[in-house]
Amino acid sequence: MATKFNPGQFVREVRQETAKVTWPTRKETAITTLMVFIFVTLAAVFFFVVDQALSTIVQVILGFGG
Repeated sequence: MATKFNPGQFVREVRQETAKVTWPTRKETAITTLMVFIFVTLAAVFFFVVDQALSTIVQVILGFGG
């Protein structure tokens, strides 16, 4: 048999668990955000270069654009 849902108990448990969380500082958040933007940019440039190279190779093999 399922236990009965108690909203008050649920809220208390959520507050207890939230108190256990180690929240990042503003500086840590800013550094992490900057790192994400840098790596997204690097990934975009990498995939753009690979896409252009593969496109050129396919065009040469199939004889297009020559």
